[in-house]
Amino acid sequence: MLLINPPLSKPCEPPAGIARLAGAVEGRHLSVVDAGLDAVLRVIHGPVDADDTWTRRSKKNLGSNLDYLRNEHKWKIDRYTRAVADINRLLERSLHPAGVRATLGNYQAEDLSPVRSSDLIRAAEEPEQNPFYPFFNDWFIPQEDGLTGISLNFLSQAITAFAMTGYLKKMHPGIRVILGGGLVTSWIKRPGWKNPFAGLVDDMVAGPGEGYIRKLLNIEKCATHARPRYDLFPVNDYLAPGFILPYSASSGCYWQKCRFCPEKAEGNAYMPIPHDTVLDDLASLIEAYQPSMVHILDNAVSPSLLNRIIERPLNTGWYGFVRLTDHFKDPGFCTGLKRSGCVMLKIGIESGDQRVLDELNKGINLETASIALKNLKDAGIDTYLYFLFGTPPEGPSEARRTMEFVKKHNRLIDFINIAIFNMPSNGPDAEKYSTDKFYEGDLSLYSSFEHPKGWNRSDVRAFLDNEFRKDPDIRVILRRNPVFFTSNHAAFFVKNIG
Repeated sequence: MLLINPPLSKPCEPPAGIARLAGAVEGRHLSVVDAGLDAVLRVIHGPVDADDTWTRRSKKNLGSNLDYLRNEHKWKIDRYTRAVADINRLLERSLHPAGVRATLGNYQAEDLSPVRSSDLIRAAEEPEQNPFYPFFNDWFIPQEDGLTGISLNFLSQAITAFAMTGYLKKMHPGIRVILGGGLVTSWIKRPGWKNPFAGLVDDMVAGPGEGYIRKLLNIEKCATHARPRYDLFPVNDYLAPGFILPYSASSGCYWQKCRFCPEKAEGNAYMPIPHDTVLDDLASLIEAYQPSMVHILDNAVSPSLLNRIIERPLNTGWYGFVRLTDHFKDPGFCTGLKRSGCVMLKIGIESGDQRVLDELNKGINLETASIALKNLKDAGIDTYLYFLFGTPPEGPSEARRTMEFVKKHNRLIDFINIAIFNMPSNGPDAEKYSTDKFYEGDLSLYSSFEHPKGWNRSDVRAFLDNEFRKDPDIRVILRRNPVFFTSNHAAFFVKNIG
Protein backbone atom coordinates (compact mmCIF):
# COMPACT_ATOMS: atom_id res chain seq x y z
CA MET A 1 0.00 0.00 0.00
CA LEU A 2 1.09 3.55 -0.75
CA LEU A 3 0.28 6.42 1.64
CA ILE A 4 0.67 9.99 0.38
CA ASN A 5 0.69 13.37 2.09
CA PRO A 6 -0.26 15.80 -0.74
CA PRO A 7 0.95 19.37 -1.24
CA LEU A 8 0.75 21.88 0.31
CA SER A 9 1.15 21.98 4.07
CA LYS A 10 3.91 23.39 6.25
CA PRO A 11 7.02 21.33 5.39
CA CYS A 12 8.52 21.29 8.87
CA GLU A 13 7.57 17.88 10.31
CA PRO A 14 6.21 14.54 9.09
CA PRO A 15 2.44 13.99 8.82
CA ALA A 16 1.50 12.34 12.11
CA GLY A 17 -1.58 10.56 10.75
CA ILE A 18 0.41 8.65 8.15
CA ALA A 19 3.06 7.83 10.76
CA ARG A 20 0.34 6.24 12.94
CA LEU A 21 -0.99 4.24 9.98
CA ALA A 22 2.53 3.06 9.20
CA GLY A 23 2.87 1.84 12.76
CA ALA A 24 -0.45 0.03 12.59
CA VAL A 25 0.41 -2.34 9.73
CA GLU A 26 2.90 -4.32 11.84
CA GLY A 27 5.70 -4.79 9.35
CA ARG A 28 3.56 -5.23 6.24
CA HIS A 29 5.04 -3.73 3.10
CA LEU A 30 4.16 -0.06 2.95
CA SER A 31 5.47 2.88 0.97
CA VAL A 32 5.14 6.45 2.21
CA VAL A 33 5.58 9.68 0.23
CA ASP A 34 5.51 13.10 1.87
CA ALA A 35 4.74 14.89 -1.38
CA GLY A 36 4.12 18.11 0.54
CA LEU A 37 7.79 18.30 1.50
CA ASP A 38 9.08 16.89 -1.77
CA ALA A 39 7.07 19.35 -3.87
CA VAL A 40 8.53 22.35 -2.02
CA LEU A 41 12.10 21.08 -2.27
CA ARG A 42 11.79 20.24 -5.97
CA VAL A 43 10.30 23.63 -6.80
CA ILE A 44 12.77 25.78 -4.89
CA HIS A 45 15.74 23.83 -6.29
CA GLY A 46 14.39 24.00 -9.82
CA PRO A 47 14.51 26.76 -12.44
CA VAL A 48 13.04 30.13 -11.56
CA ASP A 49 12.31 33.35 -13.44
CA ALA A 50 14.85 35.44 -11.56
CA ASP A 51 14.02 38.76 -13.21
CA ASP A 52 14.30 40.87 -10.07
CA THR A 53 16.88 41.45 -7.35
CA TRP A 54 14.96 39.70 -4.58
CA THR A 55 14.46 36.49 -6.55
CA ARG A 56 18.08 36.41 -7.73
CA ARG A 57 19.28 36.93 -4.17
CA SER A 58 16.93 34.20 -2.92
CA LYS A 59 18.27 31.72 -5.49
CA LYS A 60 21.88 32.58 -4.69
CA ASN A 61 21.33 32.20 -0.93
CA LEU A 62 19.11 29.12 -1.03
CA GLY A 63 21.77 26.78 0.33
CA SER A 64 22.74 29.03 3.22
CA ASN A 65 19.08 29.73 4.07
CA LEU A 66 18.24 26.02 4.19
CA ASP A 67 21.32 25.36 6.33
CA TYR A 68 20.24 28.10 8.73
CA LEU A 69 16.72 26.70 9.13
CA ARG A 70 17.92 23.12 9.52
CA ASN A 71 20.91 23.63 11.78
CA GLU A 72 20.56 26.76 13.90
CA HIS A 73 18.83 25.81 17.16
CA LYS A 74 18.55 29.36 18.47
CA TRP A 75 17.17 31.43 15.68
CA LYS A 76 17.21 35.23 15.60
CA ILE A 77 13.95 36.62 14.28
CA ASP A 78 15.47 38.99 11.69
CA ARG A 79 17.75 36.35 10.16
CA TYR A 80 15.02 33.73 10.36
CA THR A 81 12.46 35.98 8.66
CA ARG A 82 14.86 36.75 5.83
CA ALA A 83 15.61 33.04 5.29
CA VAL A 84 11.96 31.98 5.26
CA ALA A 85 10.86 34.91 3.09
CA ASP A 86 13.59 34.16 0.53
CA ILE A 87 12.64 30.47 0.34
CA ASN A 88 9.00 31.39 0.02
CA ARG A 89 9.89 33.83 -2.78
CA LEU A 90 11.37 31.00 -4.81
CA LEU A 91 8.26 28.88 -4.27
CA GLU A 92 5.97 31.71 -5.38
CA ARG A 93 8.00 32.63 -8.46
CA SER A 94 8.69 29.07 -9.62
CA LEU A 95 5.12 27.89 -10.09
CA HIS A 96 4.08 28.97 -13.55
CA PRO A 97 0.32 28.40 -14.05
CA ALA A 98 -1.57 31.68 -14.04
CA GLY A 99 -3.90 32.19 -11.13
CA VAL A 100 -2.00 29.93 -8.74
CA ARG A 101 -0.54 31.26 -5.52
CA ALA A 102 1.54 28.91 -3.40
CA THR A 103 3.36 29.72 -0.19
CA LEU A 104 5.08 27.65 2.48
CA GLY A 105 1.76 27.39 4.29
CA ASN A 106 -0.97 27.66 1.67
CA TYR A 107 -2.13 26.94 -1.89
CA GLN A 108 -4.81 28.84 -3.78
CA ALA A 109 -6.07 28.70 -7.36
CA GLU A 110 -8.22 31.51 -8.72
CA ASP A 111 -10.46 29.25 -10.80
CA LEU A 112 -10.75 26.29 -8.41
CA SER A 113 -12.21 26.31 -4.90
CA PRO A 114 -11.38 23.57 -2.37
CA VAL A 115 -14.89 23.87 -0.87
CA ARG A 116 -16.71 23.23 -4.15
CA SER A 117 -16.96 19.55 -5.11
CA SER A 118 -17.44 20.37 -8.80
CA ASP A 119 -14.10 22.21 -8.79
CA LEU A 120 -12.33 19.29 -7.11
CA ILE A 121 -13.77 16.95 -9.71
CA ARG A 122 -12.54 19.34 -12.42
CA ALA A 123 -9.06 19.25 -10.84
CA ALA A 124 -9.22 15.46 -11.14
CA GLU A 125 -10.35 15.64 -14.75
CA GLU A 126 -7.50 17.98 -15.69
CA PRO A 127 -4.54 16.85 -13.55
CA GLU A 128 -2.05 18.21 -16.09
CA GLN A 129 -3.19 21.73 -15.15
CA ASN A 130 -1.84 21.30 -11.63
CA PRO A 131 1.61 22.91 -11.12
CA PHE A 132 2.89 19.78 -9.38
CA TYR A 133 1.83 17.49 -12.23
CA PRO A 134 5.45 16.96 -13.44
CA PHE A 135 6.20 15.23 -10.13
CA PHE A 136 3.17 12.92 -9.98
CA ASN A 137 4.80 9.98 -11.70
CA ASP A 138 7.76 10.02 -9.28
CA TRP A 139 5.46 10.01 -6.25
CA PHE A 140 3.32 7.06 -7.29
CA ILE A 141 5.42 4.05 -6.45
CA PRO A 142 3.73 0.96 -7.99
CA GLN A 143 2.15 -1.32 -5.36
CA GLU A 144 1.30 -4.97 -5.86
CA ASP A 145 -2.01 -4.61 -4.02
CA GLY A 146 -3.05 -1.54 -6.04
CA LEU A 147 -3.95 0.41 -2.88
CA THR A 148 -3.24 4.13 -2.51
CA GLY A 149 -4.30 6.21 0.50
CA ILE A 150 -4.23 10.01 0.37
CA SER A 151 -4.27 11.88 3.70
CA LEU A 152 -6.22 15.11 3.27
CA ASN A 153 -6.13 17.36 6.33
CA PHE A 154 -6.12 20.94 5.08
CA LEU A 155 -7.97 22.95 2.43
CA SER A 156 -4.54 23.88 1.01
CA GLN A 157 -4.09 20.22 0.01
CA ALA A 158 -7.50 19.54 -1.52
CA ILE A 159 -7.03 20.72 -5.12
CA THR A 160 -3.75 18.88 -5.61
CA ALA A 161 -5.05 15.79 -3.79
CA PHE A 162 -7.86 15.50 -6.33
CA ALA A 163 -5.53 16.23 -9.24
CA MET A 164 -3.38 13.34 -8.00
CA THR A 165 -6.46 11.13 -7.70
CA GLY A 166 -7.49 11.93 -11.27
CA TYR A 167 -3.99 11.21 -12.51
CA LEU A 168 -3.94 7.85 -10.77
CA LYS A 169 -7.29 6.84 -12.19
CA LYS A 170 -6.22 7.79 -15.73
CA MET A 171 -2.81 6.15 -15.63
CA HIS A 172 -3.76 3.10 -13.53
CA PRO A 173 -7.50 2.42 -14.03
CA GLY A 174 -7.50 -0.59 -11.68
CA ILE A 175 -6.03 1.25 -8.73
CA ARG A 176 -8.05 1.75 -5.54
CA VAL A 177 -7.87 5.27 -4.09
CA ILE A 178 -8.85 5.92 -0.47
CA LEU A 179 -9.20 9.38 1.07
CA GLY A 180 -8.84 10.02 4.79
CA GLY A 181 -7.61 12.72 7.15
CA GLY A 182 -9.03 15.57 9.17
CA LEU A 183 -10.68 17.47 6.33
CA VAL A 184 -12.33 14.33 4.96
CA THR A 185 -13.60 13.55 8.46
CA SER A 186 -15.17 17.00 8.73
CA TRP A 187 -16.86 16.59 5.34
CA ILE A 188 -18.33 13.20 6.22
CA LYS A 189 -19.54 14.37 9.64
CA ARG A 190 -21.59 17.22 8.11
CA PRO A 191 -25.36 16.70 8.45
CA GLY A 192 -26.88 15.33 5.28
CA TRP A 193 -23.53 14.32 3.80
CA LYS A 194 -23.79 12.76 0.35
CA ASN A 195 -20.57 11.67 -1.30
CA PRO A 196 -20.09 13.71 -4.51
CA PHE A 197 -16.96 11.77 -5.47
CA ALA A 198 -18.43 8.33 -6.14
CA GLY A 199 -16.76 6.82 -9.18
CA LEU A 200 -13.59 8.83 -8.57
CA VAL A 201 -12.67 7.98 -4.99
CA ASP A 202 -13.18 4.34 -3.99
CA ASP A 203 -13.57 4.97 -0.27
CA MET A 204 -13.57 7.86 2.19
CA VAL A 205 -12.64 7.24 5.83
CA ALA A 206 -13.72 9.37 8.79
CA GLY A 207 -11.72 9.54 12.01
CA PRO A 208 -8.64 7.52 13.00
CA GLY A 209 -7.81 5.11 10.21
CA GLU A 210 -5.80 2.45 12.02
CA GLY A 211 -8.73 0.03 12.30
CA TYR A 212 -9.71 0.58 8.69
CA ILE A 213 -6.24 -0.05 7.30
CA ARG A 214 -5.76 -3.20 9.39
CA LYS A 215 -9.04 -4.60 8.11
CA LEU A 216 -8.15 -3.59 4.55
CA LEU A 217 -4.83 -5.44 4.79
CA ASN A 218 -6.35 -8.45 6.60
CA ILE A 219 -4.37 -7.89 9.77
CA GLU A 220 -6.63 -9.77 12.18
CA LYS A 221 -4.62 -10.31 15.33
CA CYS A 222 -2.97 -7.14 16.47
CA ALA A 223 -2.43 -4.96 19.49
CA THR A 224 -5.00 -2.27 20.21
CA HIS A 225 -2.28 0.39 20.09
CA ALA A 226 0.54 0.83 17.63
CA ARG A 227 3.53 3.12 18.03
CA PRO A 228 3.94 5.54 15.09
CA ARG A 229 6.82 5.03 12.64
CA TYR A 230 8.95 7.82 11.23
CA ASP A 231 11.72 5.80 9.60
CA LEU A 232 9.81 5.91 6.29
CA PHE A 233 10.13 9.71 6.13
CA PRO A 234 13.19 11.83 5.15
CA VAL A 235 13.52 13.16 8.69
CA ASN A 236 16.60 15.26 7.89
CA ASP A 237 15.02 17.14 4.99
CA TYR A 238 12.28 19.07 6.78
CA LEU A 239 12.60 22.82 7.27
CA ALA A 240 13.36 22.75 10.98
CA PRO A 241 16.49 22.68 13.15
CA GLY A 242 16.54 18.95 13.66
CA PHE A 243 13.70 16.45 13.58
CA ILE A 244 10.36 17.57 15.06
CA LEU A 245 8.57 14.46 16.32
CA PRO A 246 4.77 14.86 16.19
CA TYR A 247 2.74 12.66 18.55
CA SER A 248 -0.97 12.40 19.39
CA ALA A 249 -1.74 11.25 22.93
CA SER A 250 -5.48 11.40 22.25
CA SER A 251 -8.12 12.11 19.65
CA GLY A 252 -11.04 14.42 20.31
CA CYS A 253 -11.01 16.92 23.18
CA TYR A 254 -11.31 16.16 26.88
CA TRP A 255 -13.23 19.42 27.59
CA GLN A 256 -15.87 19.29 24.81
CA LYS A 257 -17.99 22.02 26.37
CA CYS A 258 -17.08 25.07 24.29
CA ARG A 259 -20.10 26.56 22.59
CA PHE A 260 -18.60 26.33 19.11
CA CYS A 261 -16.49 23.21 19.56
CA PRO A 262 -16.02 21.45 16.18
CA GLU A 263 -15.20 18.17 17.94
CA LYS A 264 -18.56 18.26 19.71
CA ALA A 265 -20.42 19.34 16.56
CA GLU A 266 -18.90 16.43 14.62
CA GLY A 267 -19.59 13.96 17.41
CA ASN A 268 -15.94 13.03 17.85
CA ALA A 269 -15.46 11.18 21.13
CA TYR A 270 -12.48 11.83 23.38
CA MET A 271 -10.19 8.81 23.17
CA PRO A 272 -6.97 9.11 25.19
CA ILE A 273 -4.10 6.66 25.01
CA PRO A 274 -3.18 5.43 28.53
CA HIS A 275 -0.66 7.85 30.00
CA ASP A 276 2.10 5.30 30.63
CA THR A 277 1.70 3.98 27.08
CA VAL A 278 2.14 7.55 25.82
CA LEU A 279 5.31 7.98 27.85
CA ASP A 280 6.64 4.55 26.87
CA ASP A 281 6.04 5.49 23.21
CA LEU A 282 7.76 8.84 23.57
CA ALA A 283 10.74 7.39 25.43
CA SER A 284 11.25 4.80 22.68
CA LEU A 285 10.72 7.30 19.84
CA ILE A 286 13.05 9.87 21.41
CA GLU A 287 15.75 7.25 21.82
CA ALA A 288 15.31 6.04 18.24
CA TYR A 289 15.10 9.39 16.43
CA GLN A 290 16.84 11.88 18.75
CA PRO A 291 14.40 14.69 17.90
CA SER A 292 15.18 18.32 18.52
CA MET A 293 11.56 18.85 19.59
CA VAL A 294 8.46 16.82 20.43
CA HIS A 295 5.17 18.30 19.22
CA ILE A 296 2.22 16.93 21.21
CA LEU A 297 -0.73 17.30 18.85
CA ASP A 298 -3.69 16.92 21.23
CA ASN A 299 -6.49 19.49 21.09
CA ALA A 300 -5.52 20.03 24.72
CA VAL A 301 -3.08 17.94 26.77
CA SER A 302 -5.06 16.76 29.79
CA PRO A 303 -3.97 17.86 33.30
CA SER A 304 -3.53 14.22 34.31
CA LEU A 305 -1.11 13.61 31.43
CA LEU A 306 0.75 16.82 32.27
CA ASN A 307 1.20 15.54 35.83
CA ARG A 308 2.45 12.20 34.51
CA ILE A 309 4.93 13.97 32.21
CA ILE A 310 6.26 15.85 35.24
CA GLU A 311 6.78 12.49 36.97
CA ARG A 312 8.38 10.97 33.84
CA PRO A 313 10.24 13.81 32.07
CA LEU A 314 10.76 13.57 28.32
CA ASN A 315 14.32 14.84 28.59
CA THR A 316 13.96 16.72 25.34
CA GLY A 317 12.14 19.91 24.38
CA TRP A 318 8.38 19.64 23.85
CA TYR A 319 5.35 21.84 23.29
CA GLY A 320 1.61 21.53 22.81
CA PHE A 321 -1.86 22.95 23.49
CA VAL A 322 -3.22 23.15 27.04
CA ARG A 323 -6.21 24.61 28.84
CA LEU A 324 -5.52 27.03 31.68
CA THR A 325 -6.77 24.96 34.60
CA ASP A 326 -6.14 25.73 38.28
CA HIS A 327 -3.03 23.55 38.10
CA PHE A 328 -1.19 26.48 36.54
CA LYS A 329 -1.80 28.63 39.62
CA ASP A 330 0.78 26.43 41.38
CA PRO A 331 4.33 27.68 40.63
CA GLY A 332 5.65 24.19 41.40
CA PHE A 333 3.48 22.67 38.69
CA CYS A 334 4.90 25.11 36.13
CA THR A 335 8.50 24.54 37.17
CA GLY A 336 7.83 20.80 37.02
CA LEU A 337 6.67 21.18 33.43
CA LYS A 338 9.85 23.10 32.63
CA ARG A 339 11.98 20.35 34.14
CA SER A 340 10.08 17.79 32.07
CA GLY A 341 11.31 19.50 28.89
CA CYS A 342 8.39 21.85 28.18
CA VAL A 343 9.60 24.94 26.32
CA MET A 344 6.31 26.41 25.08
CA LEU A 345 2.58 26.05 25.62
CA LYS A 346 -0.16 27.04 23.19
CA ILE A 347 -3.20 28.40 24.99
CA GLY A 348 -6.61 29.36 23.58
CA ILE A 349 -7.69 32.17 25.85
CA GLU A 350 -9.95 33.56 23.05
CA SER A 351 -11.20 36.67 24.92
CA GLY A 352 -10.15 39.12 27.64
CA ASP A 353 -13.78 39.66 28.67
CA GLN A 354 -15.03 37.26 31.34
CA ARG A 355 -18.67 37.47 30.29
CA VAL A 356 -17.76 36.50 26.73
CA LEU A 357 -15.77 33.52 28.00
CA ASP A 358 -18.66 32.43 30.19
CA GLU A 359 -21.15 32.65 27.32
CA LEU A 360 -18.78 30.64 25.13
CA ASN A 361 -18.47 28.09 27.97
CA LYS A 362 -14.70 28.15 27.67
CA GLY A 363 -14.15 27.22 31.30
CA ILE A 364 -11.45 29.89 31.60
CA ASN A 365 -11.14 32.34 34.48
CA LEU A 366 -9.16 35.49 33.62
CA GLU A 367 -7.76 35.82 37.14
CA THR A 368 -6.43 32.28 36.84
CA ALA A 369 -5.04 33.16 33.42
CA SER A 370 -3.12 36.14 34.83
CA ILE A 371 -1.57 34.02 37.58
CA ALA A 372 -0.79 31.21 35.15
CA LEU A 373 0.94 33.49 32.65
CA LYS A 374 3.18 34.88 35.40
CA ASN A 375 4.01 31.42 36.74
CA LEU A 376 4.83 30.12 33.28
CA LYS A 377 7.05 33.11 32.55
CA ASP A 378 8.85 32.68 35.90
CA ALA A 379 9.36 29.00 35.10
CA GLY A 380 10.91 29.84 31.71
CA ILE A 381 8.09 28.43 29.56
CA ASP A 382 7.05 30.56 26.60
CA THR A 383 3.38 31.07 25.73
CA TYR A 384 1.63 31.22 22.36
CA LEU A 385 -1.81 32.71 23.01
CA TYR A 386 -4.82 32.46 20.71
CA PHE A 387 -7.55 35.12 20.60
CA LEU A 388 -10.81 34.91 18.65
CA PHE A 389 -12.66 38.07 17.66
CA GLY A 390 -16.23 38.51 16.43
CA THR A 391 -17.99 35.72 18.34
CA PRO A 392 -21.74 36.31 18.90
CA PRO A 393 -21.33 37.50 22.54
CA GLU A 394 -18.58 39.97 21.62
CA GLY A 395 -19.02 43.56 20.47
CA PRO A 396 -16.52 46.42 20.18
CA SER A 397 -16.43 47.13 23.93
CA GLU A 398 -15.69 43.46 24.76
CA ALA A 399 -13.03 43.35 22.04
CA ARG A 400 -11.33 46.37 23.57
CA ARG A 401 -11.27 44.57 26.92
CA THR A 402 -9.40 41.77 25.17
CA MET A 403 -7.03 44.37 23.80
CA GLU A 404 -6.47 45.72 27.32
CA PHE A 405 -5.83 42.19 28.62
CA VAL A 406 -3.10 41.68 26.03
CA LYS A 407 -1.57 45.10 26.75
CA LYS A 408 -1.60 44.47 30.51
CA HIS A 409 0.14 41.10 30.07
CA ASN A 410 2.36 41.94 27.12
CA ARG A 411 5.56 41.14 29.04
CA LEU A 412 4.18 37.70 29.87
CA ILE A 413 3.04 36.82 26.32
CA ASP A 414 5.65 35.62 23.85
CA PHE A 415 3.57 34.96 20.73
CA ILE A 416 0.01 35.66 19.73
CA ASN A 417 -2.44 34.35 17.13
CA ILE A 418 -5.43 36.47 16.06
CA ALA A 419 -8.43 34.99 14.27
CA ILE A 420 -11.88 36.15 13.19
CA PHE A 421 -14.74 33.88 14.20
CA ASN A 422 -16.41 31.67 11.59
CA MET A 423 -19.80 30.12 12.37
CA PRO A 424 -19.61 26.31 12.07
CA SER A 425 -22.32 25.33 9.59
CA ASN A 426 -23.16 22.12 11.46
CA GLY A 427 -23.28 23.65 14.97
CA PRO A 428 -26.54 24.24 16.86
CA ASP A 429 -25.95 28.01 17.03
CA ALA A 430 -26.02 28.34 13.24
CA GLU A 431 -29.79 27.85 13.41
CA LYS A 432 -30.20 30.79 15.82
CA TYR A 433 -28.91 33.37 13.38
CA SER A 434 -29.69 34.41 9.86
CA THR A 435 -27.01 32.53 7.94
CA ASP A 436 -25.80 32.23 4.39
CA LYS A 437 -23.01 30.17 2.94
CA PHE A 438 -19.74 31.75 4.05
CA TYR A 439 -18.03 30.20 1.06
CA GLU A 440 -19.95 29.45 -2.12
CA GLY A 441 -19.38 25.74 -1.99
CA ASP A 442 -21.19 22.55 -1.00
CA LEU A 443 -18.20 21.43 1.10
CA SER A 444 -17.95 24.58 3.22
CA LEU A 445 -17.64 23.95 6.95
CA TYR A 446 -18.65 27.51 7.85
CA SER A 447 -21.49 29.91 7.18
CA SER A 448 -21.87 33.64 7.55
CA PHE A 449 -24.21 34.95 10.24
CA GLU A 450 -25.95 38.10 11.32
CA HIS A 451 -24.07 39.28 14.41
CA PRO A 452 -26.52 40.02 17.25
CA LYS A 453 -24.61 43.21 18.09
CA GLY A 454 -24.21 44.28 14.47
CA TRP A 455 -20.44 43.75 14.70
CA ASN A 456 -19.86 41.93 11.43
CA ARG A 457 -16.66 40.62 9.84
CA SER A 458 -15.76 43.85 8.07
CA ASP A 459 -16.08 45.76 11.37
CA VAL A 460 -14.00 43.17 13.22
CA ARG A 461 -11.32 43.28 10.54
CA ALA A 462 -11.21 47.09 10.69
CA PHE A 463 -10.81 46.99 14.48
CA LEU A 464 -7.94 44.51 14.24
CA ASP A 465 -6.16 46.44 11.48
CA ASN A 466 -6.69 49.97 12.78
CA GLU A 467 -6.54 49.51 16.55
CA PHE A 468 -5.36 46.14 17.79
CA ARG A 469 -2.36 45.53 15.54
CA LYS A 470 -1.25 49.18 15.67
CA ASP A 471 -0.97 49.34 19.44
CA PRO A 472 2.76 49.49 20.31
CA ASP A 473 2.44 47.10 23.28
CA ILE A 474 0.80 44.52 21.05
CA ARG A 475 2.87 45.17 17.94
CA VAL A 476 6.03 44.14 19.79
CA ILE A 477 4.47 40.70 20.36
CA LEU A 478 3.22 40.33 16.81
CA ARG A 479 6.67 41.06 15.43
CA ARG A 480 7.97 37.91 17.13
CA ASN A 481 5.60 35.59 15.27
CA PRO A 482 7.52 33.30 12.88
CA VAL A 483 6.33 34.01 9.33
CA PHE A 484 4.44 31.20 7.54
CA PHE A 485 5.37 28.52 10.10
CA THR A 486 3.91 30.39 13.13
CA SER A 487 3.56 28.08 16.16
CA ASN A 488 5.32 25.17 14.41
CA HIS A 489 8.60 27.07 14.68
CA ALA A 490 7.98 29.38 17.63
CA ALA A 491 9.38 26.98 20.23
CA PHE A 492 12.83 27.22 18.63
CA PHE A 493 13.04 30.89 19.63
CA VAL A 494 12.83 29.99 23.31
CA LYS A 495 15.97 30.81 25.28
CA ASN A 496 17.77 27.99 27.10
CA ILE A 497 15.95 25.37 25.09
CA GLY A 498 16.37 21.89 26.49
